[in-house]
Amino acid sequence: MALALVTGATGGIGRAVAVALYGVGYEVVAIGWRAEALAELEAQGIRGIAVDVADRAALREAVAGIEPDVLVNNAGGMPPLANFCDTAEDEIERAIAVDVGAVLALTRAVAPGMRARGRGHVFFTGSTAGHAAFPNYAVYCATKAAVGGFAQALRLDLAPSGVRVTEIVAGRVETGLYRGVVSETARAAMYAGGSAVQPEDVAAMVLAVLALPPAVDVARFDILPTQQATATGGPGKKDG
Repeated sequence: MALALVTGATGGIGRAVAVALYGVGYEVVAIGWRAEALAELEAQGIRGIAVDVADRAALREAVAGIEPDVLVNNAGGMPPLANFCDTAEDEIERAIAVDVGAVLALTRAVAPGMRARGRGHVFFTGSTAGHAAFPNYAVYCATKAAVGGFAQALRLDLAPSGVRVTEIVAGRVETGLYRGVVSETARAAMYAGGSAVQPEDVAAMVLAVLALPPAVDVARFDILPTQQATATGGPGKKDG
């Protein structure tokens, strides 16, 4: 049975991907920090690991001995929306640690095994913010741009060994990403009328990419609401 390792799996895109992979026959290891949500996944047959991905030593220890066929680097966060000059240093450091540091550390722990086995697939949850600039998003734009650049360079590193790499460029997806960042009223307006992509839609795309022949590598896929014109702008342009 193929094994998938999914981070940020206690909600939103990560949870949807973990459940979808389990549903098509993968053994799934879900990493997150919310014990109740992990317990719910374990009740479905998914193995849960509670760890703060920003703690690199704890993260490496948590995944020691796990050799996944699929890695979904999904864990991430967003600092409060503000002019960069007004963003607290601890918020900047946390964003870098979770959105970039943890991604590099986990991939470094897993990718060498994939290369040695000559197979595997690494996914990264990126964002439209990694490919376009938005006011008050400077830190988030920076971390997601780093993820995008790393994903594409890693693909070139691993392609000769048969390991595939895909960046998920998500537009407005209805998740808890903005909880605590904007007001509940603003969040409701963002997702009103069923206009946002759902986490399950992203999960369906992940399954579709995985189902392609090994010789086919989808380097990046953009998944946007119909009303969002492009990944770099247009009506309803920002989320993800």
